[in-house]
Amino acid sequence: MSRRARLWLLAVGGIGMAVLLACAAFDLPRFGGTSHPYGERAVRSALARHTANVISSVNFDQRAFDTLGEESILFAAVLGTVVLLRETHDEHSEPPESVHVDPPVRRYALIALPVTLLIGLYVIAHGQLSPGGGFQGGVIVATALHLLYIAIDYKALEHIRPAAAYAVADAAGEAAYVLLGTAGLLAGSAFLANFLPYGTFNTLSSGGTVPLLNAAIGVEVAAAIVVLLAQFLDQALEIEGGGTGRQDEEANRS
Repeated sequence: MSRRARLWLLAVGGIGMAVLLACAAFDLPRFGGTSHPYGERAVRSALARHTANVISSVNFDQRAFDTLGEESILFAAVLGTVVLLRETHDEHSEPPESVHVDPPVRRYALIALPVTLLIGLYVIAHGQLSPGGGFQGGVIVATALHLLYIAIDYKALEHIRPAAAYAVADAAGEAAYVLLGTAGLLAGSAFLANFLPYGTFNTLSSGGTVPLLNAAIGVEVAAAIVVLLAQFLDQALEIEGGGTGRQDEEANRS
C-alpha cells in the first residue's frame, strides 16, 4: 500500500470515528439533568450484591476485567523499569553514606510511619465499604515504608524493603487477581464473575469476590510502587557507572 493510500485510509477512519463520537456526545443526557441510567444501574447492582461502596462494585465486579487491564499496565511498567534500570556489567554499587537528619524530622516521620501504614491497610481492607480501595491503599502503604528513608537513612529503608521479595509480591498480586477470575469459570460462571456468597451488607465479609479482588490489587500496587521507587533510588544513590573512570584512565595513559 502506498503512502498516499495509507493517509486516505487514516483520514476516512478518523472522520468515521469523529462522527461516531459526535453522535454519542449529542445523545448524552443534559448536564445537571435527572436522568442517570448508568449510575442508577450501577447503584442497583452494587446494592443487590451487598457492596456498600458503589465505586468498588464498579471496579471489582461490574467491570472487573477493565480493572485487570489497569493493574496489568502497572505490572508491565514495573517489569520494564526493572529491565531497563538493572545494574549492568560496567556498573557497580556503592552504599550511600549516612546523612544527618534533624531531630524534629526524624521524630515526626517515625510517628507518621505506623499511622500511615495503618491507614493504608485500613483503606485496602474497607475498600468495599467506604471510599478508597486497593489502588489508593496500596500507594499509602508504599509511602509509609519510605518514611523510614526520610526519618533515618537509605540503609534503614533497605532493611525493610528487600526489592526481590516485593517483586515476588507484585507478581503474586497480579496472579491472585487472574486466579480469582479463573475461579469464576471453574464455578460455572464467567471470568471474574462475582460467584461467592454476598454476605451481610456493610460488613467486611460483604460483596462476594469484591474484597478479595480489592486485596489482590492492594498487594500488587503496594509492592509495585516499592519496586519502582527501589529501582530509581538505587540508580540515583547506589549504582555508579564505570565507563567514565575507564575513559579517564585511558586518557591519562595516552
